[in-house]
Amino acid sequence: MDATENQEPHQPRPNRTPNLLFPLKPIYVFSILILFLAISFSTNLYRRASLFPNPNLYKEFLKFIHFTPNVNYHNKVTEPPYCVLWMAPFLSGGGYSSEAWSYILALNNYTKNQKNPFFKLSIEQHGDEQNIEFWNGLSSEMRNLAIQLHQNEECRFNQTIVICHSEPGAWYPPLFETLPCPLSGYGKFMVVIGRTMFETDRVNPEHVKRCNMMDLVWVPTDFHVNAFTQSGVDPTKVRKIVQPVDFKFFDPYKVEPIDLASIGRSLVLGFEDVNSKKEFKFVFLSIFKWEYRKGWDVLLRSYLKEFSLVDNVALYLLTNPYHSDKDFSNKIVEYVENSDLETPVNGWSPVYVIDDHIPQVDLPRLYKAADVFVLPSRGEGWGRPIVEAMAMSLPVITTNWSGPTEYLRDENSYPLCFEGMSEVTQGPFKGHLWAEPSVDNLRLLMRHVMSNPEEGKSKGMQARLDMMTRFSPDIVAKVVIDNLHEIVEKIG
Repeated sequence: MDATENQEPHQPRPNRTPNLLFPLKPIYVFSILILFLAISFSTNLYRRASLFPNPNLYKEFLKFIHFTPNVNYHNKVTEPPYCVLWMAPFLSGGGYSSEAWSYILALNNYTKNQKNPFFKLSIEQHGDEQNIEFWNGLSSEMRNLAIQLHQNEECRFNQTIVICHSEPGAWYPPLFETLPCPLSGYGKFMVVIGRTMFETDRVNPEHVKRCNMMDLVWVPTDFHVNAFTQSGVDPTKVRKIVQPVDFKFFDPYKVEPIDLASIGRSLVLGFEDVNSKKEFKFVFLSIFKWEYRKGWDVLLRSYLKEFSLVDNVALYLLTNPYHSDKDFSNKIVEYVENSDLETPVNGWSPVYVIDDHIPQVDLPRLYKAADVFVLPSRGEGWGRPIVEAMAMSLPVITTNWSGPTEYLRDENSYPLCFEGMSEVTQGPFKGHLWAEPSVDNLRLLMRHVMSNPEEGKSKGMQARLDMMTRFSPDIVAKVVIDNLHEIVEKIG
């Protein structure tokens, strides 16, 4: 969430406009498409396109981001009578993308089993850049569903609930270049809902203003309910809607572990005997985007201080850039060289950076290859990799603050203590506070879970059970639909 914060104040809402038809695929997406097509002729994008396993995949991607021409729709009124337009960064592959997909898949599967669903679901790309590699990594079923929902028929303004699932800087009018949500400003649709979250202790004034422009604001945890209302968001608008976890996809009993030795990886620190077939005794896994908030420095410091080569453990990092380059190996080496860390007598314990793009369909296999998941984050909105690991019955070690407090318990995880709150020192959220994870406690927990694998397995099994009983797609889909029913009944 790095949008600039110099937006002019919003205009007041116009009166609601009844019985107007609108196209769910606005014509100004065409300019974005033209830009994308122009870029597609560049060498870099051509290489990405060449990664597609079949020639039709790139066409599918273009088909998704292309708006549907408005042909012969003027007299159409869709059945069922209401529409839900879910706008989110479906093609970015980031946190908002994965959680938006989790809602869409849950709702789609749930409504398929209903004889008379009361709304038609459609989706639109919004709020972030498109990532062809991410599209490539989706299953064919998900790609087909995306195209189907993107091309759903149109609804009347006063029959449509719009959900703007992104950071508030992307909402109408956006603070950066993206398709605005809602498409044509406030006041014309039946209801406009902002679905968002923050990773710090508060919401900044500009985003509070934007939240209060919404009819409702959905947040994933009690932590966010408190942070948003205490920051000035109207309490009557804030609702907690937890995130679904697809425990059928993230199922440890359905997949075999990925061969870590066969994937593209860089050994950043430590020693590897290429002639030895001996496997590591214990594998730590962390998945995150490369930013200070994720606590990669805390993870490296704790791991390198606690373990050496004789422990026969390894740390695997799957990361992606966040407004930076991909030279993660040199960043790690530079961090170690500039720190007070001293090389152990026996040598560093191995640290690997996974260089390969791991497709979405292979993520369960990656989790299955690890013994524990570790993320000493300074703040999380929800923590998708954390709950995915928990659904895979992995023991997790993560900071006991912000979003994860919604599901962390001593019985299902290793909650990481923090030493206090530290101030955000740069970016648009400078001055906000977040947690400072304890290096000493992380060292203790990492050593403990390695030394007590049966206890870790027990916590992992409880974690999966909690994901199934509290955050299953059917449970969350019903919560969403019940909230939508309540909205319709109040307005009707």
